[in-house]
Amino acid sequence: MADNPTGNPIKKLALKVEGKRAKAIAAPAGGEAAGGGKTAGADKEHKPRFLRRVVEQWWNRLIGAVFGHQESALSEQYLAHQTTRDYALNTAGQAAWGALFPLLTMVCTWVVGAEQAGLFSMAFTIGTLLLFLANFGTRTYQVSDIDEMQSFADYQVHRVITCAAMIFVGWAYCRARGYAEPMMSICMGVLAFRAVDGMADVYEGRLQQKDKLYLAGLSQAVRCGAGFVLFALVLLITRNLVWASWAMAIAAAASLVFISAPLAILETDRGERPKLRRIGELFCACWPLFAALFLYNVIDSMPKFAMEGALSYDNQLYYNAMYFPAHTILMISAFIYKPQLVRLARIWDDPEKRRRFDLLVLAMIGVIALTGGAMALFMGTLGIPLLNLMYGLDFEQFRSLVFVMVATGGLCACIDFLYQIVTVLRAQREVTLYYGVAFAFSIPVSMLLVNFAGLSGAVVGSLVVMAILLLLLVMEYLNIRRRMAKEG
Repeated sequence: MADNPTGNPIKKLALKVEGKRAKAIAAPAGGEAAGGGKTAGADKEHKPRFLRRVVEQWWNRLIGAVFGHQESALSEQYLAHQTTRDYALNTAGQAAWGALFPLLTMVCTWVVGAEQAGLFSMAFTIGTLLLFLANFGTRTYQVSDIDEMQSFADYQVHRVITCAAMIFVGWAYCRARGYAEPMMSICMGVLAFRAVDGMADVYEGRLQQKDKLYLAGLSQAVRCGAGFVLFALVLLITRNLVWASWAMAIAAAASLVFISAPLAILETDRGERPKLRRIGELFCACWPLFAALFLYNVIDSMPKFAMEGALSYDNQLYYNAMYFPAHTILMISAFIYKPQLVRLARIWDDPEKRRRFDLLVLAMIGVIALTGGAMALFMGTLGIPLLNLMYGLDFEQFRSLVFVMVATGGLCACIDFLYQIVTVLRAQREVTLYYGVAFAFSIPVSMLLVNFAGLSGAVVGSLVVMAILLLLLVMEYLNIRRRMAKEG
């Protein structure tokens, strides 16, 4: 009885699959005998399309890993050190992340008007600022942790804690500001989206650490794309910013569960279990990174906070729309140097190559300057008419402010790059003080200039503060390098 295959459902299924496979093998010969190329044509006609095949393969692998505990499903399937793919898909991911905010505000402007779009812009500013609390400055630290002093599990637990802290701080800030509906619910929807963004970042950091940056870029692009599509659809159907904001968060959560986390888990080794001691060390090591990055983004957002109390919300929209070209300079720079952070860390570890390291830093600053000049030329010719078309508003009146904002973008790109380099050098504690100095200076400058000159004062104030911060960072970087040269 036990040997009877028809009495065992598992064996019956196996026989059925084997029978189908045998028919599939025999089909070409029979097809040729019966009627030439008919079978080949039918196979070609019924062959699934590329995207469908990829989705089905990924889904089967995911289901097998979760429910089947199959070793084949758990083994890596994507190669490391794919430089062309790294640049292409990381560029796609960074572009999707950078373009998300302006695209969302465009949709808001078209569907619910400039005032409501400005209100959403403010909520997104708060969410983006608190994203740096969720990330806690660990991404560059994680990808440059070549010897894995902290395990991937340590980074995961650390990120759960910081994302929870982000949600709580965001909720407390909104209550303290006295936000009423719908602003409170919009802010919480955006905060939920950014918390998912922060959680996904630790998985994408793991992929980059294992030299699979292209998978991290793919994950980021899908999350941002899905969030934008669902936000736009819900807003178009309901004209409700609250529902649209929460729809964006749900789309991001789905991409985290089905793409970001599985990619990192399936495509990298598991490493050691988390330990409280190492998690505590991670907080201590990255605290200066978080403090500096958070302060930098508070400085960057200070004009927006100053405008919130003094000007109408449509000014938030105008400011953010003009800031997009400046942010593009930062994104283009990141496209170039972020894929090289692991390699820069290896170059720095070799004392004989440190002169080459300095040349690479100078070359990157030169690239940023050229990018800023090209952006200024573009905005002076096609850029401003393009802004008019995209937003349906008149930006010609702000032509001079657009050029000031482009200059600010170049400074921001230099600041971000220098700070990444300082992190690779593991000297982040030494520059945090300068971010505090710039932050203290930004408060009176932004408040005074906004109250005196409105939107123009906000734009000029941002340029002044960023120039001061960059000067301080350059001076400190030179001091760090001189000291390290003496130490040998």
